[in-house]
Amino acid sequence: MTQTLTEELWAESVAPVYTKILEHPFLAGLTDGTLPREAFAHFVVQDSHYLRDYARALAVCAAKAPGEEEVRAFADDAIGALAAEQGMHAEFLAVFGHSAAEAAALPVLPTTRAYTSYLLATAYGGSFAEAVAAVLPCYWVYAKVGEQLLARSSPDPLYARWIAVYGEESFQSVVRRVLALTDRLGEQLGAAERRRVHEHVRTTTRYEWMFWDAAWRGEGWPV
Repeated sequence: MTQTLTEELWAESVAPVYTKILEHPFLAGLTDGTLPREAFAHFVVQDSHYLRDYARALAVCAAKAPGEEEVRAFADDAIGALAAEQGMHAEFLAVFGHSAAEAAALPVLPTTRAYTSYLLATAYGGSFAEAVAAVLPCYWVYAKVGEQLLARSSPDPLYARWIAVYGEESFQSVVRRVLALTDRLGEQLGAAERRRVHEHVRTTTRYEWMFWDAAWRGEGWPV
């Protein structure tokens, strides 16, 4: 039986990195409550920066989408990314004594800058399928992580709140919709474009690992 594109992408481009993501001490610290608060604060500030550009990449997906249903879906997701940045992140930032405006004034750090630059360059410069491939791991990895972590949750109420957002059905259903679209696109891809889709998915999945690792390390600009 022929594999769907998402089955192929998972096996070849996502799963090897996803295994490393689940093993990362940042996520282990979320579930057992030992993650230092400064690491989570770093993550939340950088995620706020990230989501603003992720929303732009989703808006480009909407602009390139061939059908009205996909235009509406990606436009809604772009609005949702901004809503998450303004809503949930504002709650978390308040815990650390930051307003949204203060967080926005903090530097965009190297991994965040690299990840969002890659997303936007691919979304603007590639085909619709390539744009979808670039944004896909953020949906997919967070859904899988949320699903895995939800059963364990966390003794820390702040971390439990973060886990619940990505494990809940409303987010999971959005991800299933994007995966179904990816499979439909896979039926139309030529060999060269399929290779580019794999490369984008592999690259942004790696950036997902790097994003958590940057928060764990307290990454800053070296000079």
